[in-house]
Amino acid sequence: MPPRPNSPLRRLRTFLLVALLALAAAVLPGASAGATPGQGTDRPTIVLVHGAFADASSWEEVTKKLQNRGLTVYAPAVPLRGLTADSEYLRSFLATLSGPVVLVGHSYGGAVITNAATGNPDVRGLVYVAGYAPAEGEVVGALNDLGGHPEESLLLANLVTRDFPGGTDAYVDPAHFRTVMAADVSAPTVAVLAAGQRPVSLAAFGEPSGVPAWATIPSWYLVAGQDRAIPPTAERAMAARAGSTTVEIRSSHLPMVGHSGEVTQLIVAATRG
Repeated sequence: MPPRPNSPLRRLRTFLLVALLALAAAVLPGASAGATPGQGTDRPTIVLVHGAFADASSWEEVTKKLQNRGLTVYAPAVPLRGLTADSEYLRSFLATLSGPVVLVGHSYGGAVITNAATGNPDVRGLVYVAGYAPAEGEVVGALNDLGGHPEESLLLANLVTRDFPGGTDAYVDPAHFRTVMAADVSAPTVAVLAAGQRPVSLAAFGEPSGVPAWATIPSWYLVAGQDRAIPPTAERAMAARAGSTTVEIRSSHLPMVGHSGEVTQLIVAATRG
């Protein structure tokens, strides 16, 4: 027999239901109306953009650290087919998000965010992690010459290519991946990264860049002082002309792998403006 109206048992059930709903609202992220799952409405969403010869897993440790701070993070897979196509892909991805965004680009991913963020009022900050930050009309393949010391890069001398119908893909020679990309990363980790690298179309390095987002959006730049893929002199030059808030650390080309704490700190600083 069901409990009578206003019986002690019915009142107890009602009390327990209300208490459980209140507890859920207090502890579940985004439980309040209009909140994005995982963070408050005024906190930027972080979008991490990987570079060539890598995939979204290169952001794993940074992603964990940002999520531990209560931030919502996405690390989409960039097609790596060409600067125009990759920028359009990221622009379409950003269109699915709501609220403020901080875009983070590593290496070639820096060129992608430079183009994809242009004209997007929701992008509040750009973070370059040893990334290319081209000016209008520049091509990624020539940016290592900025700063006057292209010989600091070992990248071109250690590329291997594979032809496919319609084009050519480039990889870093696995035998030299650690020297070029990750001198301060453990050998077992390097072996995994070298085996799993995603190729980039060679055509991507020759496509002219568009109007740079860094001309109108605040930017931050992490210079990898021991980079052998992009010369540190070129990174400093790109950061300076973009007017970026700049930090420099002793790192190889993959600071998000070997120095995830410092990278996370810079991204968090960008979320605060």
